[in-house]
Amino acid sequence: MLHSMSTTVATASERSAAEVNEEIRALWLRSGGTLTTEQRAEYQRLVLEWAAAAPEAESHRAA
Repeated sequence: MLHSMSTTVATASERSAAEVNEEIRALWLRSGGTLTTEQRAEYQRLVLEWAAAAPEAESHRAA
């Protein structure tokens, strides 16, 4: 069964970088270090969300 995954990146106000990072770590732990194609897509989405939420991203947005 295929699951529909959102391709939009959540804004920094929705979740903190730390929260997203925790989900990334959990994904790697669940996968045993090898991501399936579906998990890879989730990882990419999470990394984009993390980058948008990271404190450094805030300073770049303001510039």
